[in-house]
Amino acid sequence: MQSSAAPAAYRSWQARQLLEDRMETRAEGLATRVAFELPQRILWEHLDDFVLVDEDELGRAVLLMIEGTRNLVEPAGAAPLAAALRLRDRLAGKKVALILSGGNISPDQLRELLA
Repeated sequence: MQSSAAPAAYRSWQARQLLEDRMETRAEGLATRVAFELPQRILWEHLDDFVLVDEDELGRAVLLMIEGTRNLVEPAGAAPLAAALRLRDRLAGKKVALILSGGNISPDQLRELLA
């Protein structure tokens, strides 16, 4: 998954070539302006699907993590949850495991999300 506000990796995966794009996401761990060759080669060979989530979905996923698990997670760390929520209908009835990581959220980011 990738933020739609920094879609270079997603667009590169689709095009099967390295592309540059805008980088306007608050999810620092997903903030890619230019796709990197080695990760893209791995994705081109092994990845079946690539999901873009928007900034609001990332923010909601952070809040759901805090409320539901009492764990602090940054927007990039909550991206798997945001993607799973986007794909909810497609995932219904299936066992789904998400790796949620990254508590590197600034106090300002947290205040903004909680406002």
